[in-house]
Amino acid sequence: MRFGILGAVEAFTAQGESLPVGGPRQRALLALLLLDAGRVVTVERLLGGLYGDEPPSGATSALQSQVSRLRRSFPIEFHPGGYRIAVDPQYVDVHQFERLAKEGAATKDPATLREALNLWRGPVTANEAAAARLEELKLATTEDLFDAQLKLGEHNAVIPEIRAVIERNPLRERLRGQLMLALHAAGRQAEALTEFENTRRTLAEELGADPSAELSAIHLAVLKGEHRPSANVPAQLTSFVGRTTELSRIAGLLSAARLVTITGPGGAGKTRLAIEIAAQQTRETCFVDLTTHGTDIPQAILAATGVRDAGLFTSSGQDPVNRVIAAFENRHILLIMDNCEHVIADAATITHRLLNACPDLRILATSREALGITGEHLCPLPTLPANVAMRLFADRAAAVSPDFRITEENAETVEQICTSLDGMPLAIELAAARLRAMALDDIADRLNDRFSLLSRGDRTAAPRHRTLRAAVEWSWDLLEPNEQLLATRLTVFTGGATLSAAEQVCQVPETAELLAGLVDKSLVENAGGRYRMLETIRAFCAEHRTDSRDALHAKYFYDLAETANTHLRRAEQLEWLNRLDADNGNLQAALRWAVANDTTLALRMFGAFSLYWYLRGLRSQAAPLAMELLGRIGTHPPEELDEEYVACVLQAAWGQLGAPEWQDHLKHAEEFMTTPRGPLRRPHSAFLWATATGPPKGEPVRPLLDQDLWAESFAALGAALLHIFDGEISAGEGKLHRALAGFRELGDRFGIVLALDAIANIAGGRGDRQGFVDAVTEAMEVVSQLGSIDDMTSLLCRRAENLARHGELDDARADFEQALTLARRNGTPDHLAWAYSGLGEIARFQGDLAEARRLQELALTKCSAGPFGIREYRARALIALARLDELNGDFAAARSRYDEAISAAMANRALPFVALAAAGLAGLAVRSGDGWLAALLLGAGTAIQGMPLAGDPEIARVAAEAKALTSGDEFAEAFARGAGMAQEEALTLVGARRSALGA
Repeated sequence: MRFGILGAVEAFTAQGESLPVGGPRQRALLALLLLDAGRVVTVERLLGGLYGDEPPSGATSALQSQVSRLRRSFPIEFHPGGYRIAVDPQYVDVHQFERLAKEGAATKDPATLREALNLWRGPVTANEAAAARLEELKLATTEDLFDAQLKLGEHNAVIPEIRAVIERNPLRERLRGQLMLALHAAGRQAEALTEFENTRRTLAEELGADPSAELSAIHLAVLKGEHRPSANVPAQLTSFVGRTTELSRIAGLLSAARLVTITGPGGAGKTRLAIEIAAQQTRETCFVDLTTHGTDIPQAILAATGVRDAGLFTSSGQDPVNRVIAAFENRHILLIMDNCEHVIADAATITHRLLNACPDLRILATSREALGITGEHLCPLPTLPANVAMRLFADRAAAVSPDFRITEENAETVEQICTSLDGMPLAIELAAARLRAMALDDIADRLNDRFSLLSRGDRTAAPRHRTLRAAVEWSWDLLEPNEQLLATRLTVFTGGATLSAAEQVCQVPETAELLAGLVDKSLVENAGGRYRMLETIRAFCAEHRTDSRDALHAKYFYDLAETANTHLRRAEQLEWLNRLDADNGNLQAALRWAVANDTTLALRMFGAFSLYWYLRGLRSQAAPLAMELLGRIGTHPPEELDEEYVACVLQAAWGQLGAPEWQDHLKHAEEFMTTPRGPLRRPHSAFLWATATGPPKGEPVRPLLDQDLWAESFAALGAALLHIFDGEISAGEGKLHRALAGFRELGDRFGIVLALDAIANIAGGRGDRQGFVDAVTEAMEVVSQLGSIDDMTSLLCRRAENLARHGELDDARADFEQALTLARRNGTPDHLAWAYSGLGEIARFQGDLAEARRLQELALTKCSAGPFGIREYRARALIALARLDELNGDFAAARSRYDEAISAAMANRALPFVALAAAGLAGLAVRSGDGWLAALLLGAGTAIQGMPLAGDPEIARVAAEAKALTSGDEFAEAFARGAGMAQEEALTLVGARRSALGA
């Protein structure tokens, strides 16, 4: 059996079937026993846990009765001192968590720490003291994970996550220090210093205390500019030797030039030198390996910076190049583009475009040839001087033969080896690795013989290329046949492979042992359980491959994605998202092969990958491949793959849904989704379709195939959102909470966030302040776990609007400014528009009308036209500008703005904004002296939105002024008439009254 108490108490058989646990009292009792699984728990402790310090009379008998019931299903033993559940603690999630948390804290391994935290599905309810202890351990483990992520340079991704945890633990100094370090590492020193001042003020106000010595030390380090790790630069497994001249030269060039390209043959050390340059930078650094993303350089850059195409709340992405420009245009950043020779023309094109658009950007490229664009400064890598080459050999030799030293006796031999290898770093490392099995003299003799033979080969090749090839070929010839076979088959992987993947795709006996041997010989790297070849060695081995592994590779990663889909809807989704992230290069490579060679498998892949792409915001990652596949299969896919066809159409056309060339595909996709064709096999298909094209009209015609808790919760959520979309709030609210309960029980953060977002909207609309805060705060926590900066930005803006509405302007400004920072770094114009508009409203509330207008007009410039969902940002700014026009006495301009806002909102049926504009028109009616019309419009706004326009002091003011203009019952009668209208009638009224007011 397996048990869970980190959330709802649950039990499962060994086969994974859920077992009944009983009512609340039995669940609490079972949790108390599981907290001490395998040990006797006294009756007194159980009574205290169930009833508190003063158990009622008869509590002992009740306890015996509850134990008897539990014993029918679970192995509970009676003992003289109490009761014991005979369960191995390793099968109880709380004990797994404690073990993993301790192990992760000791090893600083983020994967272990995430695995521990992913076990949590909710609060522990069994025992107050135990719950408090575990919550403290959970928090400490979260902090340990932040430390590990900061050490790996993941500061950009971790900033919103730390902020979300600080929201719930504002006095936690370790968290505050981590946030300061993350901000500083991201080049945001001013924000880091502001964070210290905020912390100092909070501690003084809440505790009457000063910051700790540790936090003050971080403050001092930030002031001095210390502790600036690079962003996503790969960690290195060996020390850096030599190249001091080149390091100084490149550092000097980057201080003045904006593009520097390190050139040299494979194995010269270009990548390693670039990584060392990154370590010396004071500016933020982003590292992009162009060997793992095909020819799609913009997507490679977006992936490296942690920027998504879109968030969970966002309807669509935008052009990837524009997104990169938006993310870089206001940042002092060094972009390292590694291995440009694979995509030299495309690399030159995007480099030129980025440098023109982003004035503070510096680019360091590595390539076997120059990019060939204006302003490029080249740094060719010479061979290593003899003394440096010998030091490198000694360093790498000591790694495999710890007693090795360069002495008077062997110095000449080492120099001979390094000279014969032309001072090529990779060649020297390969030779040094052989000291595990060969004597130094044997290495020298074999190299001399080998190179004498190879020197008679292709004399047209550059000498250093011949040297490297000779060194790799020499290492190749020394491999056993099965090692050679495995090395060739490993080349099918892009970005490395796990042991399991290598075993199943390569299908070479004793793969684990052979991999260990290839690692020992420096032909393969083992980093964090993933095996990866250097590109130079991979290219050589690929030339010797005699059989294709591409079909097996594609099938393996298709199967992996299909397996992941179930887990992506449950508590373990973070673990599986990370697993798919690690193999994203392989997923793309497998899809590329399938599109070219097996269209049926390719179509299945689009279905299998679609949920992962959505959760990670990678909506247009495979757009070129989707377009190619659709060109091959046309508009009539196999009958059983209609949902996969829809996923392919969406992937190809996201952001281009109005383009004429997609109309035939969209027409067929819509037919598949809106006509009865049997139940949907992929539960998320309907949601993805609605996200791209807008909510469906009427109830879905295709039910979900599965009838498990997730399917039921998803169906309830979909029905609730349809009700809300149509203004039927009361009908949708109960279904929302039912869906939320189901998603919480499953641990599906995706569903939880969607449900909480809708609940927050309803609570905010009806003026339920606490309900809004609770929903948004929880949503921010969950979004931070998913790592979606887009959605964190949305939630910050939403909370800021609510704060501003209630007069808490300083807190609202802080949220909007944080959202503005995230939106700039993430390249999201729609969120920039929201944040600018929000700051404009704060300026209006404070009486600075000129600044308010400037910010609203700036917001409008960010509202470029787009598909479903984008226009509400324009409506928001237009309504704010209308209010400014009204304050300036320009009622005609205000009426025009409200008219534009209603049109923009109705373009994607954003009813809350239509209702808000209707309230604005009511304000104009008040100014014209027509209280009855104002009351009617306010009532119509209620009918449009489906609930009263509560919680907004400006609307309350308009209502009060309208009442003052009308007689006793006249306001109530007019309001009731508007509120009693059908939604479409109310919408018609608003349109008609716009015309009347504009006359």
